[in-house]
This record gives sequence, C-alpha cells and structure tokens, in this order.
Amino acid sequence: MVLLVILLLLSVVFLIVSTNTLNLHPFLALLFAALGFGLFAGMPLPDIIASVNEGFGSTLGYIGILIVTGTIIGTFLEHSGGAFALAERIIKAIGDKHIPLAMSIIGYIVSIPVYADSGFVILSPLNRALSKKAKITLAATAIALSLGLTAAHTLVPPTPGPIAAAGILEADLGLVILFAIPVSLFAMMLGWFCATRLGKRIQIDPNPDLTSAEIDAKLDQAPPAWKSLLPILIPILLIVTKSISEFPTNPVGEGFWQAFFIFIGDPVIALLIGVLLAFTLPRVFEKEMLSSDGWVGQGLVNAAIIILITGAGGAFGKVLQNSGIADVIGESLSGANLGIWLPFILAAAIKTAQGSSTVAIITTASLVAPLLPSLGFETAVAKAFVVLAIGAGSMVASHANDSFFWVVTQMSDMDVRTGYKLHSLGTLIMGIGTAGFLWVLSWFAL
Repeated sequence: MVLLVILLLLSVVFLIVSTNTLNLHPFLALLFAALGFGLFAGMPLPDIIASVNEGFGSTLGYIGILIVTGTIIGTFLEHSGGAFALAERIIKAIGDKHIPLAMSIIGYIVSIPVYADSGFVILSPLNRALSKKAKITLAATAIALSLGLTAAHTLVPPTPGPIAAAGILEADLGLVILFAIPVSLFAMMLGWFCATRLGKRIQIDPNPDLTSAEIDAKLDQAPPAWKSLLPILIPILLIVTKSISEFPTNPVGEGFWQAFFIFIGDPVIALLIGVLLAFTLPRVFEKEMLSSDGWVGQGLVNAAIIILITGAGGAFGKVLQNSGIADVIGESLSGANLGIWLPFILAAAIKTAQGSSTVAIITTASLVAPLLPSLGFETAVAKAFVVLAIGAGSMVASHANDSFFWVVTQMSDMDVRTGYKLHSLGTLIMGIGTAGFLWVLSWFAL
C-alpha cells in the first residue's frame, strides 16, 4: 500500500516537471501520468484502458458543453467591447477617486467568462488612462486589476477551472455558485486591500496607451453596460434558481413550475441562453461572427484546449480511483483532521510548481475525488466547499512560471523583482486568506 502513495507522489512530480521543465502539454502529461500510475501500481491492463476511457468520457459528458458555451460568451464580451462598457459604468458608479477598487470590481466581473490573461490585456489600456487621470501609481491599480481577475477566475463558474472541478467531484454547480459569490467577493476585497497597501509604495508612471478620445471611440462601438452584463448574470441566476427549486422545502412549488425552473436552470440550458444573449452584444451583427472563422470559431478553439486537459484529468482521477489508493490515503489522513486545508494545500503546491491555475484545479480535483468519502466530504455542501478550497489553493502563488505573471508585469512596466513583491505576494496573501475564510465558514456549514 505504501507503493501506491509513492507512485502518487511520483505522478505529481512528473506532472510538474513535464509541464514546467519539459514544456509537455498538460493533456499528454495527465494521460501519461494515468497510464504510468496504472502500470506501476499493477492494475490489470484492460482495467487501465477502461479507466482512462471511462474517466475521460464521463468527465466531458458533464462539463464539455459548459466550457464551450462559457468560452463563447467570453469571446463575444471581449470582441464586442462589452468588457469596456462594463468597466466604464463601474467607474462612473464608484468615482474617479477610487480607481483601485473600481479595477478590482471590473476584473472580478470580466474574469467570470473571460480568461484572466485576456481580461488584463483588454482592460490594461483603460487602467493606464484612468490611473494617469487620477494621478496615482500604476502599481496599485494594475495589481488591484490582476487580483480581481484572479478571484473570479479561480472560484466562480462558468470559469472553466471551477466548472471542471465541480464536474470531477460531482458537486452541485448551483451550490458551488451560491457559495462562490460571497467567498470570491471576500477574496476580491482582500486583493484590493493588498493592492492598495503594497502598490502605493512603488511609483510607476501609467504612461497611457490610449487617449481619452480613443477610449471614447471604443465605448461608442460597445454595447450598453447592462446589456453586457446579461450573458454573465442570467446563466448564474438560472443555475442558482435550479438548486433552490430542488430544496426539500420546495420553495418554488411543485409540478410544472418546479420542472420549468429545473430545466432552464440546468447548466447546459442556462449557458446556452447566455450564448444567445451574447449574440446580441455586437452593435452591428454579422453572420460571419457565427462561423468557424468568426467569434464562435475562436471560442471553440479556445475551449478545446481546456476540454482536453479536463478530460485527461478525469482519466487520471478514474485510474487513481480504481487503483484503491483512496482507501490508503483516506485511512492515513482521516486522523490528521486537515479538513478543507488538504485540497487547498495540494492545489497550492501544484499551482506554485507548474504555474497554471486551471491545470492545478483540474489535477487537484482528480487527486481528491477518490478521497471524498474517506475524508468525510460526501454531502452536496461539503463537495462545494472542496471545489472552493481547491480554487483558493490555485491562487497560490503566481510567479515566473505563470503566463499571467508575465502579462501583468510586462503590461504594467514592472521588473521581475517588483512583480514578485506585488503580484506574487498578493496572490499568496489572497489565497491563504480565502482558505482561512472558507475554514471559518465550514464550522457553520459542514
């Protein structure tokens, strides 16, 4: 039995080294890890193949469409200028004197459907212009934006990582969202606090890329802010409503209305409604946007990478599950009383070592899934907390092996040392603080 634990550790080391040092794609790394673990663990060869196929297929059967639809929504929000419109509205509401807080909120909202890297690239010119206008250092506003993006990117569906984790752990997506909103808002505010405290000591001239006139020109072509918010907000509300309607107390009644809310709140249907709403964002709609070479095609290409990694993660998890390692680790850790700190520590270790938050989330969920019964995480609420603990771990810590680190530093005129002082330290504090907040909540919810 000790052999299985050693093989698991070696598998994690292999994933880290192969993806980080050898630049092997995570899809192949996860498949090789699954096959290697099965072979060295002495599993029958037919069982290894069956586990890989079953894990890959069952995982994608649950979350494949969700990742595709979420990515398409993000693509339309990006290309239509909707992200800019949302940002401009939030700044008007908060005021020019609170630019760091505004950028945290903007990053948080935009990163729900848009990847953090893309969100920072889209919003960086606006951030520079506003920082210059407010006569404040770019260091504070850039880190507020990066940490706001990170908070939603790692915790709130329909971002691919949390959706994948919910699928692998068989967690109720509505409950995940219900708990993710307050937890991620706490993370966002903690990130804003870190940005203002850490960034104000370092002076970086915003040196804006866009003039006020150019920003106004972009906003003229963008959809209204309320319209840009609908493809994000409506699917989330529908998914949460479905979970509420299934409560034993039947809060929305029984019969037709309950069946109706369960149907439209199914994650697939809810996100497809979000896609239809996203189609209304362009000021001038062209049918080419729906083609394989248009915005829909770009969304599908972006989604394909995450889908393959997620499926491979599911295959790895199924091999682990069928090897019997869950019983071994469960017995050894059941007395350690780590609670939600176990998935957090695993995710943080993998994220820090190999760089990608999404890969860290998927890999950790695959590792933890077979352990849930033996660790006592069997209820729907407990599984939702595990998803969020993994998300908190995947924040820790963004540094030189993370592409997002380089996007933030290079687009904010930071050298590497400054990037570590601000962005890396910020993600470290935010991740640990969020895990601590979850731990306190677990006293009452679990």
